[in-house]
Amino acid sequence: MNYRTLGKTGWKISEIGLGTWQVGGGWGTPFDPKIAEEILHDAFDKGINFVDTADVYDAGLSESAVGEAVRQRSEKIYVATKCGRRIQPHINETYSVEKLRRHVEDSLRNTGLNRLDLIQLHCPPTSVYQRDEVYSLFEKLRAEGKIAALGVSVETVEEAKQAMEYEVVSTVQVIFNMFRQKPAEELFPQAAAKNIGLIARVPLASGLLSGKITEKTTFSKDDHRHFNREGKAFDKGETFSGVPLEKAFPAVEELKTLFKGNGALAAIALRWILMHDQVSVVIPGASKAAQLEANIKASQLPPISKDQMESVKNIYDKYIRAEVHGLW
Repeated sequence: MNYRTLGKTGWKISEIGLGTWQVGGGWGTPFDPKIAEEILHDAFDKGINFVDTADVYDAGLSESAVGEAVRQRSEKIYVATKCGRRIQPHINETYSVEKLRRHVEDSLRNTGLNRLDLIQLHCPPTSVYQRDEVYSLFEKLRAEGKIAALGVSVETVEEAKQAMEYEVVSTVQVIFNMFRQKPAEELFPQAAAKNIGLIARVPLASGLLSGKITEKTTFSKDDHRHFNREGKAFDKGETFSGVPLEKAFPAVEELKTLFKGNGALAAIALRWILMHDQVSVVIPGASKAAQLEANIKASQLPPISKDQMESVKNIYDKYIRAEVHGLW
């Protein structure tokens, strides 16, 4: 496993982390704590020391599984969780420091940890990123020893820029993949200048960049890839990275041709993200051991050539840029 520094925290974390939206369950699948435990310990055994969860993942069951597994280990495992999505209606007016504090304390109980390494605002309404009292709360929580660091999980580059104006912010989590390249152009340089750790999520564009989804693929009614394509439940950029499938499929076929003979497209897609030195960690999910193994092996692939990197950009420009670049 290779390790990178997570911005101003100074933590040395595995460049392949584990996102737990799917751990122990999956999209539309009931949570299974035994499967979650197996995947988490397998990840730790293989050198992963950064786990990303959230209080809304399986209604706190993900946090509980992560906390239990971490407490059983002797090595340092960094736990990142999130707060805010439980606030309903999910608008600026309903966000309060009292609710956020309560949710952080709920996460401490869920995980059974004395301190949360990283707490992240979980894609709040844009106006929340400009509220001084929100950031002051997390400064207080840090002083109280309840959190070690604050990060933000954002939908847009502009939200990230707003949050990075506050010194207490140590990390930014953002959708970044072959189909969402704007962060590299407009966010990464500013983040580097401020020593902000960058966490890349949705690295495979909800499976599109695995190359295994086709026009004939169907999804269960509880899978966000079925019900959220137009953003009916949450920001549509979280589902297939906001890319219309009719544009995604020809782009995927060109990527397959470009990397023919280089291995699985999913691994190449993760390696592409790691080609960006500003990224501290990428957090693909895993619902079974084989996926975890494939994710980890991606970091051991040889570097992608300069010509191939340029070709990926050209494919993005040809099929994807007009659909996503101006929205997020």
